[in-house]
Amino acid sequence: MQPNENHDNPSLIILFRSKLTSQAGEDYQAMNAEMETLVRQNPGFVDVKSYTAADGERLTVVWWRDEESLAEWRNQMRHREAQSTGRQKWYEYYDMDVATIVRSRSFARK
Repeated sequence: MQPNENHDNPSLIILFRSKLTSQAGEDYQAMNAEMETLVRQNPGFVDVKSYTAADGERLTVVWWRDEESLAEWRNQMRHREAQSTGRQKWYEYYDMDVATIVRSRSFARK
């Protein structure tokens, strides 16, 4: 999503902070790719970006159009399986915040 694009008018933002364990290898990468493909099929999904800090903590930011489509994603069976495996094996920790977008401003140099 370009900074000045406000397409699909997202109303929610997810901030998912996490750190992976040493067990998060190829199986994690494969599941992560599958989840990204699946989430993009949800009509309320807007965009996702991920960042990694120097200490290995990761931040994934996900924009959603509405609560209903987010709930649909949250309850998607394959997503639930990935969450369970993540808690058992792949994540040292995670913290997730779900926030309502109150205001949005943008600027883009032409």
